[in-house]
Amino acid sequence: MEVIVGPDPSLVYRPDVDPERAKEKGSFRDYTSGPLLDRVFTTYKLMHTWQTVDFVRKKHAQFGGFSYKKMTVLEAVDMLNGLVDESDPDVDFPNSFHAFQTAEGIRKAHPDKVCPALSFPDWFHLVGLLHDLGKVLALAGEPQWAVVGDTFPVGCRPQASVVFCDSTFQDNPDLQDPRYSTELGMYQPHCGLKNVLMSWGHDEYMYQVMKFNKFSLPQEAFYMIRFHSFYPWHTGGDYMQLCSEQDLAILPWVQEFNKFDLYTKCPDLPDVDKLRPYYQGLIDKYCPGVLSW
Repeated sequence: MEVIVGPDPSLVYRPDVDPERAKEKGSFRDYTSGPLLDRVFTTYKLMHTWQTVDFVRKKHAQFGGFSYKKMTVLEAVDMLNGLVDESDPDVDFPNSFHAFQTAEGIRKAHPDKVCPALSFPDWFHLVGLLHDLGKVLALAGEPQWAVVGDTFPVGCRPQASVVFCDSTFQDNPDLQDPRYSTELGMYQPHCGLKNVLMSWGHDEYMYQVMKFNKFSLPQEAFYMIRFHSFYPWHTGGDYMQLCSEQDLAILPWVQEFNKFDLYTKCPDLPDVDKLRPYYQGLIDKYCPGVLSW
């Protein structure tokens, strides 16, 4: 798979998209205007002020026991009926629909259990459903700035492609700490993303839930979940100084997933009841039963 770095991977999206409509895709992730901009900016300002090394470590300790709730995957999906993502400039409907939109976008583009040319197995459909389930944290009482939005490494200086980078980090105490305020900060060159402390949110939490409950998915799926909101890396091309060879090898999988996470968002909501049996089959295969969250 080709590594695609840049602001718009949509040109290699689904073949059924009319190229003349490409300009519509350019309107996704518009952080300069739009009816939701004030809400989005406020969320990122809080995030970029309070996401620090100490804060993230405390959240790992707080949720690392997985004692919040016992529930199945589809019960977690249903919980997201009550959540609208305050960091998203593109949609203003419950996140449960976005889970099915993403999964169905992947299924439409890669319908077979195994696509020989690209080696996309059926678990890729399931990743689409799973990817945002960590947002149940917001329904556990966590503020949205500690749950949603693009992620970034803490413990080093934020790079240019982080959303609102120039206007939201001024009050972050880590940037006044010489240990954390350089390009590498507390990390070694090419230490690997597995050794990087990411800002706390739904990506990291869901990744930890998957590990704790021993989901039988390959490492590509774990990367997609853990880093799908790490836009400064998979789309902006930043933070490469922290990446290992393994990170760069799996980056194309994260980029492939991103096409569906982003470009399937639309107000045409799926018929969830018709889709549930198919995804229940995948859940039974890869992550069955009642899980610890």
